[in-house]
Amino acid sequence: MEDGRGGGTVDKNGRAEQYKGRVTVHVIIACIVAATGGSLFGYDVGISGGVASMDDFLQNFFPAVYKHKLRAHENNYCKYNNQGISAFTSTLYISGFIASIVAAPITRRYGRRTSIIIGGINFLVGSALNAAAVDLEMLIIGRVLQGVGIGFGNQEKKEMAPTHFRGALNMMFQVATTFGIFTANMINYGTQQIQPWGWRLALGLASIPTLLMTVGGIFIPETPNSLVERGSKEQGRKLLEKIRGTDEVDAEFQDMLDAGELANSIKHPYYNILERRYRPELVMAICMPAFQILTGINSILFYAPMLFQSMGFGRQASLYSSALTGVVLALSTFISIATVDRLGRRPLLISGGIQMIICQVIVAIILGVKLGPNQELSKNYSISVVVVLSLFVLAFGWSWGPLGWTVPSEIFPLEIRSAGQSITVAVNLLFTFIIAQAFLSLLCSFKYGIFLFFAGWIAVMTIFVVLFLPETKGIPIEEMSFIWRKHWFWKRILPDDADRLSQDSGTELINLGAHEHGV
Repeated sequence: MEDGRGGGTVDKNGRAEQYKGRVTVHVIIACIVAATGGSLFGYDVGISGGVASMDDFLQNFFPAVYKHKLRAHENNYCKYNNQGISAFTSTLYISGFIASIVAAPITRRYGRRTSIIIGGINFLVGSALNAAAVDLEMLIIGRVLQGVGIGFGNQEKKEMAPTHFRGALNMMFQVATTFGIFTANMINYGTQQIQPWGWRLALGLASIPTLLMTVGGIFIPETPNSLVERGSKEQGRKLLEKIRGTDEVDAEFQDMLDAGELANSIKHPYYNILERRYRPELVMAICMPAFQILTGINSILFYAPMLFQSMGFGRQASLYSSALTGVVLALSTFISIATVDRLGRRPLLISGGIQMIICQVIVAIILGVKLGPNQELSKNYSISVVVVLSLFVLAFGWSWGPLGWTVPSEIFPLEIRSAGQSITVAVNLLFTFIIAQAFLSLLCSFKYGIFLFFAGWIAVMTIFVVLFLPETKGIPIEEMSFIWRKHWFWKRILPDDADRLSQDSGTELINLGAHEHGV
């Protein structure tokens, strides 16, 4: 049957159950490379705040901040308020935002391996510049190159895995990211005792996973999907047989051909997603990643050592507390893996939001009452703050952390899938940059109220889920349009059935096999 847009023949019932194959060494290597990319991203999230709180680093690049840090506690919340420090953290993410936009067409034209290698080389050079930096400009250039590495290195790689392992690969990427954050926190804790060059070692160690990712990118084959999309169908078929370990790939290869033909027939995905019939998907592509960042989680992950020192913690105690939150985040991801398909998305997002609000309010109350201009938190209150913030991180880790990515990935129909995923990633990186750049200034201005600021946003996003997000658990992508049309709000926004059918006569005929090939 024709798909209605000149995209070729598709089977409404799909062929996924006919797929043959096993997990070969090529799939394992691809999964390792994907996980390495996740751990590298997590390492960057965790390393910058710890390094920027080290005395030797501050003396080299931010002597004014170092002097202010040693003064009496006239304003605990403003110790690290410096746009240079913020730029050291945030430039990676604005660079990654721009690079991801540039990387998408390059990946489509030259393949996934090329993007991985470009990303790895840029990150290696950026890590070397950071480790050898003698001035702030050199540091910033290094972070920009690392951002380019993130943008290119984390292009889509899950399509190499067999269909029934792709969900697990998505979760493995999340686990690898949290493991990278935990590793960075532990390295921060160890290297701060190595003076005066411990910070150089902490920044330079990022080159180890980068080297693994780059070498892996050199040795893994190009994906069959990429070859088919670029017209090398026979070569794509042979490669598919090789990575599946069997020549019985007719069903999967036919779906791959259909997906590639349909992808080439979709000329204006960004224009399509602006149409009224895709209004729910567009709103979710923007709001879900924005809300994920507005929980305030990155403020804790980026600036936890500085945050804890602002509360009166000692240097080692602040890094130890940061490492604890990293452990909690890593473990909480497994809670989401165990419960998301049993309980559903909405219950986890709503309950996680409520827990995060409570935690933020409690921290604000403790700091508002017990941390004044010339005060430090007592040991008991310090422990209480660490525990409550760990509970906040725990709630994020099993709710908005993974589900902020999972929900958008489930709702985009094929004709807007590439645009929707690109918007989701771009919004996430853009808001990450904004919060990373603004947080230290906001902390200085709002003081303990910064936690109420984030609590307010969490309240907004929890209400948003209650009112506007239908449950997506177990709903095939082909049937998501019916879910929106049954929803109390979105059914008023969407065009009526006659308009919808005239706009798109074939959307519902897109098969599951095409979706499985990452178009």
